[in-house]
Amino acid sequence: MNIPVDRNDFTVTLNGSKIHFDAAFIAMHGTPGEDGKLQGYFDMLQIPYTSCDAAASAITFNKRYTVAVAKMGGIAVAESVHLFRDSSYAVADIQDRLRFPVFVKPNNGGSSIGMSKVDEPSQLQAAIDKAFKEDSQVLIEEMIQGREFTVGVYRAEGKITVLPLTEVRADADKSFFDFEAKYEGKSKETTPAEVDESIANKIRDAARNIYNIFNCRGVVRIDFIFAEEAGRPYMLEINTIPGQSAASIVPQQVRAAGGNLKDFYTKLLEEALNAQSR
Repeated sequence: MNIPVDRNDFTVTLNGSKIHFDAAFIAMHGTPGEDGKLQGYFDMLQIPYTSCDAAASAITFNKRYTVAVAKMGGIAVAESVHLFRDSSYAVADIQDRLRFPVFVKPNNGGSSIGMSKVDEPSQLQAAIDKAFKEDSQVLIEEMIQGREFTVGVYRAEGKITVLPLTEVRADADKSFFDFEAKYEGKSKETTPAEVDESIANKIRDAARNIYNIFNCRGVVRIDFIFAEEAGRPYMLEINTIPGQSAASIVPQQVRAAGGNLKDFYTKLLEEALNAQSR
């Protein structure tokens, strides 16, 4: 049964009774759930919600702005170039500024749609054209060699908690973690990750720092490459509305920590309600 929502106050009417919601659990990928629009709407209505606020959501939805803010906060990120569809650019200039291989990706959006790994400059223009088919902005980043980890981070009862790490490895026939690797079984996820505590601690420290820098709320998932040569983690991106299906990474990490999803989601809702009253 479809029940219309009154967008003036986010209520529904059932059997003649108007129902008001105490809080909203946001689980929408993409716009408007992940880019700050829905959060701004709830802010205007003074309805608490479980995700980051409108400003943090909007910034992290834009990959270029995310890495720029992280870099200003002292977080290691890959060198990059940001292109706009309506602005001129020279491939030769990009070649001079970045070391190959590079990743070319739409600046907004996710799931690695429109993303390419470019090993040599002759492949660059085709990859840029592919990315521009998905977005009006394109981000080109140097590839960081290392192991890929992803980790959920959340705040509950005023405390920031980092969940067990997951290591992500694309199958041997995949050159990077693309759409097939993410959603069609072409990768292996190990939770908890088999990694030295010295490395894990560096990733956890970076994750807490990032959560604070971006003033995050609720649970977010942060992707890293740990560059063993440099001895430090590089942030790839922040997902403010991570997947919540049984097979998704954050639920895997909750179970690995010895928790259950009912209690976990209860904590997120309680934190949203408490934040509203503070």
